[in-house]
Amino acid sequence: MNSNVPSKLSLYLDLIRWNRPAGWLLLLWPTLSALWLAVGGFPGWHLVLVFTLGTILMRSAGCCINDVADREFDRHVKRTAQRPVTRGALSSREALMVGAVLAALAFLLVLTTNSVTIAWSLAALAVTLVYPYAKRFVAMPQAVLGVAFSFGIPMAFTAVQGAIPPLVWLLVAGNLLWVLAYDTEYAMVDRDDDLRIGMKTSAITLGRWDVAAVMVFYVGYLALWSAAVGSTLASWWWWGAVAVAASQALWHYRLIRERSRDGCFKAFRLNHWLGFTVFAGVFLATVRPV
Repeated sequence: MNSNVPSKLSLYLDLIRWNRPAGWLLLLWPTLSALWLAVGGFPGWHLVLVFTLGTILMRSAGCCINDVADREFDRHVKRTAQRPVTRGALSSREALMVGAVLAALAFLLVLTTNSVTIAWSLAALAVTLVYPYAKRFVAMPQAVLGVAFSFGIPMAFTAVQGAIPPLVWLLVAGNLLWVLAYDTEYAMVDRDDDLRIGMKTSAITLGRWDVAAVMVFYVGYLALWSAAVGSTLASWWWWGAVAVAASQALWHYRLIRERSRDGCFKAFRLNHWLGFTVFAGVFLATVRPV
């Protein structure tokens, strides 16, 4: 019985994509950026730990839910056919139990904040549960993912200020566009498989305009964040970070313009560096002289 523990643990880690941190980093950088903006500087270790660990836990829980919802589709897609639930190494019940435990741990962290943030966390959970099924009915389910991946922004502000100032909605709208950019790149990897099995994605809906749309999404993301952040932080650090992020987006264009699987997947995986660059701009712009 004990000999099965290491192999079971390995399956659980595979289930939550532990060896692919890019997924939770895409969630983390805009959340931490919002946290620093809400405070105007370092928010304290309590909130940093709550939002960092909470992001990792909820992204991991989302993977469990997604793999159960998509298990019949995933077996027909090259990239996902060997996921633990898809290949039968873990049962759906077991995967959902793991996801429930992870979500419960994340909720315990949220309980250390305030009532407004707790309420927002429940709404975030609801969208997380809905997203995997959006791919059956919504022409661009990446927009639903964008909503789910943006909840950390208003939650960061409510945890600090107990309210949501207007600039938060610019940040949320911009982040949604960034999710549309990188998740469309991701969908371009699986387009042939998704067409065959009848899955709906932004890459399919956009058709030959996919590459152009991705670049428009990047421009919109950086423009909206520049409008929100630039109005509160008059810093060359911020504008320098925007310039570096824009150059990364242009590099992604070079990676995806031929629509190769490898190029599109590489562009998707590298997006966490773009998110880090934006966070670095916020971080450096809010550093207060000693």
